[in-house]
Amino acid sequence: MSEEMEKTLEELSRDLQESKARLEEAQRIAQVGHYYWNLLENRVIWSDELYRIYGLNPQKGPIDMEVVREMMHPEDREFVFRTAEESLHSEVRPDIEHRIVRPNGEVRIVHARGTVKRDASGQPYEIFGTVQDITERKRAEDALQRTQFYLREGERLAHIGSWAFNEAGHYWSDQLFKIYGLDPPTGAPTVEQYLNLIHPEDRAAMAENIRFMQEHRRGHDLIERIVRPDGQLRYVRAVAVPVLEDGVFKGFIGTTIDVTEQELLTQKLRREQGYLADAQSMAHIGSWVYNLATRKLLYSSDENARLYGFDPSQGPFQSEDYFGALLPEDASTVAAILENAVRTGSDFYLDEYRIRRGDGSIRYFRAIGHRSPSGEFGEYVGVTMDITDRKHAEEERERLRRLEADLAHINRLNMMGELAAALAHEIKQPIAASITSANACLRWLDRNPPDLGRARAAAARIEQDGNRAADVINRVRSFYKKGSPPKREMVDIKEIIREMAALFRTEAVRHSVKLRFEVHEETPRILADRVQVQQVFMNLMLNALEAMKEGGGELRISSRPTLESQLQVCISDTGVGLPADNADQIFEAFHTTKPQGTGMGLAITRSIVEAHGGRVWATANSGAGATFHFTLPVRPEAHA
Repeated sequence: MSEEMEKTLEELSRDLQESKARLEEAQRIAQVGHYYWNLLENRVIWSDELYRIYGLNPQKGPIDMEVVREMMHPEDREFVFRTAEESLHSEVRPDIEHRIVRPNGEVRIVHARGTVKRDASGQPYEIFGTVQDITERKRAEDALQRTQFYLREGERLAHIGSWAFNEAGHYWSDQLFKIYGLDPPTGAPTVEQYLNLIHPEDRAAMAENIRFMQEHRRGHDLIERIVRPDGQLRYVRAVAVPVLEDGVFKGFIGTTIDVTEQELLTQKLRREQGYLADAQSMAHIGSWVYNLATRKLLYSSDENARLYGFDPSQGPFQSEDYFGALLPEDASTVAAILENAVRTGSDFYLDEYRIRRGDGSIRYFRAIGHRSPSGEFGEYVGVTMDITDRKHAEEERERLRRLEADLAHINRLNMMGELAAALAHEIKQPIAASITSANACLRWLDRNPPDLGRARAAAARIEQDGNRAADVINRVRSFYKKGSPPKREMVDIKEIIREMAALFRTEAVRHSVKLRFEVHEETPRILADRVQVQQVFMNLMLNALEAMKEGGGELRISSRPTLESQLQVCISDTGVGLPADNADQIFEAFHTTKPQGTGMGLAITRSIVEAHGGRVWATANSGAGATFHFTLPVRPEAHA
């Protein structure tokens, strides 16, 4: 062999070794090993990388196939060899993923591919193949699949869908299709198709929002209404963010969550808060949460701020702003009640206190505090009520009550003036009789001897006539006496009727009026102010006498209990009757049909009856005259 040829052979050998080394390095990097399987000799040769894949040390010569068989994972062993056997009898190349167990017990996943070489008769004589360690890739794929599964499940459970939009196309997750009521196989909708899903009232605004996003590459976070293909209305929250790679805009990614239930609850909460705010505003009631121990105002409604003269739009106010508005005269009382509530852990009630607003006006408040359900020490939930108008109304009612009492007193004096002549006659009679009896008594005493028996009888007549005159005077005084407050007591209506009959008897005779009484035997006693009930009788009886003073007639008084636990009294006359044009106005103040009348008698009568819980009305008789009716409530024990 020539020297040149030897040199060439050395170079070829060197090149072959270098190629083999590069192949081994490439297999090591790719974790791919190769093998030759001589089927005729049943001899297998592995590359060094394949040994390393199986966790063995590279060795020269064939490898024992029984060793290979034992290193197969027990669950995959039969499948691997059956697949290899099938490939020998078919044109299908073996392509198998399976597990192996290294000598140290580590499980690895390999991907084996091969090709079967056949002779001219078609008989297989050799298999050449590669084996790649794909453990890391399979683990990564499994991890990715698990992540994708968790993502899908998370989206499904949370009703959240994800999407992406870039130059490559438009991606929607399965859950996003479900949210919009679409079928995934149809693919992600176009912008036009998407806009058709938006509520018609929101569609134009959404189209403008999409245009703004694309032109300015800005994201968004908004609530939108959609109408699914089945017509169902849903609320979704869509969040979109732009994607930048090295400062270059690539598209958008985002999420969409079905917030229908939350949105409906939010709308309901807003409505209820609006109703509550309106109710507080109309009732002048503010709500608050305050910690009396830490002196920290935790919450104050808008109306509560307005009650104190603050503008809620100017931001939150501190507790010092509220307590600083207290009048100094009331501050100590309020502080004592609040301190006691904290000390005893009880609720508190501030019946009435005053504050001064920034404009100088004084307001009357009432506050109720309840221990907070949170259980936080010193924390109270409560309301504050503006009772200024009520306070002023009470003062006005008291003023009107005093004025009404004065008017009633004046009315009694006026009526007593009308009865003066009759009363003078009634008082004059017992006085004249007393004088006569006194003269007789003196004559009987002047006899010698004095006639003591007849003198004693005359003195008795003097006492009787004096008591009679005193009774008349006492009855008169009870009508015009002023200054004593109303006094409720058990009153016998039958006794009052008898008293009024005695008082009006002379006046009735003077006007040729016959008095008639139909008082029910079981007329109950009532709880009432005796003088005021007497005035009701006097007003109505004087009206009846006034109606009959020209031609006489009959004044009839009746009483009976009703089924509604009421006592009904009727005072009827046979006079001129009710006015035809304004019969419903006779109980109004200052309305009168008398030339010298004040128009207060019937108004005062109605006021007294209604103050006792009853009512008064008038009806025309079927014949001549009118009947005035009034009722007064009967207490259950009144029949006892």
